[in-house]
Amino acid sequence: MSGAAVDTRTLCLFDVDGTLTAARQRVTPNMTEFLEKLRTRLRVGVVGGSDLCKIKEQLGDDVIQRVDYVFAENGLVAYKNGQLLAVQSIQEHMGEELLQDFINFCLNYMANIKLPKKRGTFIEFRNGMLNICPVGRSCTKEERNEFYELDKKEKIRETFVSILREEFKGKGLTFSIGGQISFDVFPDGWDKRFCLGFVEKDNYSTIHFFGDKTKPGGNDYEIYSDPRTIGHEVSCPEETQQLCQQLFFS
Repeated sequence: MSGAAVDTRTLCLFDVDGTLTAARQRVTPNMTEFLEKLRTRLRVGVVGGSDLCKIKEQLGDDVIQRVDYVFAENGLVAYKNGQLLAVQSIQEHMGEELLQDFINFCLNYMANIKLPKKRGTFIEFRNGMLNICPVGRSCTKEERNEFYELDKKEKIRETFVSILREEFKGKGLTFSIGGQISFDVFPDGWDKRFCLGFVEKDNYSTIHFFGDKTKPGGNDYEIYSDPRTIGHEVSCPEETQQLCQQLFFS
């Protein structure tokens, strides 16, 4: 393809944490530059589980201007060409009673977990999901890593999720473990595939998805294995860049 033409029929969607940036870290100037270069070839979008505020912290305040799509909270908050497309509401969908039963159960359960450290913000209420964090989201980077290492050994999040699945069976909830310290809870179907509903309207012939949590239970699994996407598993931002270089510039 000539250097001038942009392939408007191909879209690349990228997970944020572990794919474009190190976990909860800012994007490197090198990756920012690479995404700009990629946009001269095809359409580019990002889809993160985090809210828009966190995505901006990681990818820059002007991220909604710098890529074609930004899907925060799996696409429950959706931007295209810098304009807000749609916002979903979890409280409207679940209803206050189920929501409170769920929150109370989680707080109660977490009150009984003993960890090396506990900090603040154990439940973060987002537009389209609840983010549950046994160590507390206000932990430092060191405390985050300490919990992550412990969690790998003791399966704290995995155990918690299996108890919630049992307790709230039949209530239409999906649980997804992503990142290092937390897991997301949202209505069935509100995983990262939700964003595909928006991009489908734009009739792409090919949609590539790049993510690092692509195994069952990971928050990239559903969109990675969806027949509408070509899924690429990566382990770090460097690998994402290498793979895109091979696919679109060689």
